[in-house]
Amino acid sequence: MGKSTVIPFGPQHPVLPEPIHLDLELQDEKVVRAVPSIGYVHRGLEKLVELRDFQQYVYVAERVCGICSFGHGWGYSRAVEEMMEIEVPPRAEWLRTIWHELSRIHSHLLWLGLAADAMGFESLFMEAWRLREIDLDLIEQTTGGRIIFSVCKVGGVRRDIDGAVLKEMKRVLKDLSEKFLPMLNVFMDDDTVHSRLKGVGKLTMEEALELGCIGPMARASGILTDIRAAEKDSVYGQLHFQPVIETDGDCYARARVRLREVLRSVEIIEGCIDNIPDGPIDVKVRGVPPKKECFVRVEQPRGEALYYVKGNGTKFLERFRLRTPTNANLPALVKMLQGCDLADVPNIILTIDPCISCCER
Repeated sequence: MGKSTVIPFGPQHPVLPEPIHLDLELQDEKVVRAVPSIGYVHRGLEKLVELRDFQQYVYVAERVCGICSFGHGWGYSRAVEEMMEIEVPPRAEWLRTIWHELSRIHSHLLWLGLAADAMGFESLFMEAWRLREIDLDLIEQTTGGRIIFSVCKVGGVRRDIDGAVLKEMKRVLKDLSEKFLPMLNVFMDDDTVHSRLKGVGKLTMEEALELGCIGPMARASGILTDIRAAEKDSVYGQLHFQPVIETDGDCYARARVRLREVLRSVEIIEGCIDNIPDGPIDVKVRGVPPKKECFVRVEQPRGEALYYVKGNGTKFLERFRLRTPTNANLPALVKMLQGCDLADVPNIILTIDPCISCCER
């Protein structure tokens, strides 16, 4: 064995949108061991649940992460609703699904731009973010915000979308998917992309199961796991949702899962627009959270997020706990980095789509 060298990767690096630090032990340009360090953007958001009433805290939950802000607000609201036995109107659930899938499209197109930029594919970076602007414009048109839009609340949603806007949204999304398909094919068939991603950071189905992978990480290794498909009585169940699966388990497969999910999300939103029922968008919430505990799961763009709440009979919750997808996928990242070339480290990190703001809260 050659002499080992330990070099730092991050927390500031051109391919990292957020700070994560890795100590990489190298032998002849091969990574022998990777030790992650986090904590650079910890904000203590979970503790704030003791200082904000249960309705006010929705705004705090949304600020766990900008990219998946709606999903965090939705997950927290669902947990409180189940604890307080609040029945949300059907129209509100369909509207929540529309906004959640718009956020997923935004997240995956953001990731595509970052991945293309990391490989020097600058034209694809610009095209991906141009399409992302179309999606953000739809979010802004229907909520008034672009990144954090605060439409979810305990008991339903704060805004409705009228029929004319839904019809226009369907037309815009059809146009977006038509523009996205050629770009997807160019990216997936490019020789440079193949050389940088195929066979790199491989994770078998057995390894993914053992390490507890979730989301696109798990689905790229052939594991059929998606909370949207598991909840048969949800909007996704009514739309007969089927998750996107790949089997190769490498960086290329993880990229394919995310990019195919953009088109799947467009299909889900179109189904919501065609089937959304009329009716109220919220219910009046009476009382305070009881002395109970509740636990719910939401499929975020990066995977399954877990939300735990504990009431104490007052308007302030006693505890809020969040397990984000990046927390669950970090052990797999360490495994994938072992034995890889130093030059492949940035691409492997990007293909787990890490969200450090979520991870540290």
